[in-house]
Amino acid sequence: MVIGVVGLGLIGGSLAKAYKRVPEITVYGADSDRSILEFAKLAEAIDGELTDTLLKDCDCIFLSIFPQGVIDWVSSKAQLLRGVTVIDCAGTKMRICERLFPLAKENGFTFVGGHPMAGLHRSGFKFSREDLFDGQPMVIVPHTNEDIQLFEDIKTLLAPVGFGSVSVTTAEKHDEIIAFASQMPHIISNAFVKSPTAPHHKGYSAGSYRDLSRVAMLDPDMWTELFFENKNYLLAEVDSFLAGLSEYRAALADDNAGKLRELLAEGSRIKREVDGP
Repeated sequence: MVIGVVGLGLIGGSLAKAYKRVPEITVYGADSDRSILEFAKLAEAIDGELTDTLLKDCDCIFLSIFPQGVIDWVSSKAQLLRGVTVIDCAGTKMRICERLFPLAKENGFTFVGGHPMAGLHRSGFKFSREDLFDGQPMVIVPHTNEDIQLFEDIKTLLAPVGFGSVSVTTAEKHDEIIAFASQMPHIISNAFVKSPTAPHHKGYSAGSYRDLSRVAMLDPDMWTELFFENKNYLLAEVDSFLAGLSEYRAALADDNAGKLRELLAEGSRIKREVDGP
């Protein structure tokens, strides 16, 4: 198997390292930063640089770059990708899939939207790990949900990475759910640490602070693009959150202990129903 990885940050670097656990797999990499590319070679995360002449030799190419970068890269390389499977790893899917499914069909390659559901609050190749995806979910968005053979082929290509599950969805459903499950936690965490009390928390905080603030330290360029890519779904989540938060505030302001307890009990119940005890 020959794998290409474009973008050797946390996700791309971890994908490369995961595949390199299998001696029979060759991994080529590309990155806009030549120093990262050279470091990945020295770290033996890749076997060499992914050049245009090597694209056709790849069984699968992963694009671990920003959404617009995915569209630009595939658009510029489309005529060199015949017979290759291309999977992107960007955090939104609708615009990417809308643009690239027709391009793939026109040029004789397979494009599949993808989202490895794992990460860290730190970014960059130096934080990449070969076991980052072990046991974690992988979400894919194929051009059709009815092609069973395509799904089996994708699972075979992904098997060396060690994902715990591979699920299929549509681009619309992916972006709707990801607005709640990933993007909103980043907004809430980032806003939470702006409290004037934050500089004084040490010695008073433990797990609750650590859990809620973990993803506040994010890549502002990447998340700005992702948030605008998913603007409509994300706005709906923000509005829902603000409406709920206003109820808690009103109960406190009105000294309404009964209402506050009701709200807290409701949230606790929903959490148990959604995720179990």
